[in-house]
Amino acid sequence: MTFDIALKVIKQTGTCTAGHKVGDEILISYENSKIEGMICLHALYSILPKILAMAYGAEFPWLENPNVSTHACPDAWNPVIFEVERLDNNST
Repeated sequence: MTFDIALKVIKQTGTCTAGHKVGDEILISYENSKIEGMICLHALYSILPKILAMAYGAEFPWLENPNVSTHACPDAWNPVIFEVERLDNNST
């Protein structure tokens, strides 16, 4: 079983060259094999291992909520912080 993943920009400092801003949302749907919303390729490349792990049910013992993590894009001067949420595909 796979889970869909929602990404949300929760913090952005400086100037993101891709234009990400707080409140941006991206949905990664495994059932439909698509990404809805815009995400910078550099951020996607860095966050993909976490997305895949969470989509296939991995749990990280340091998280308070096993379904919610955070991830920072690789631009140290203009960081974008994403919330990564594993969605309950049965809730719809």
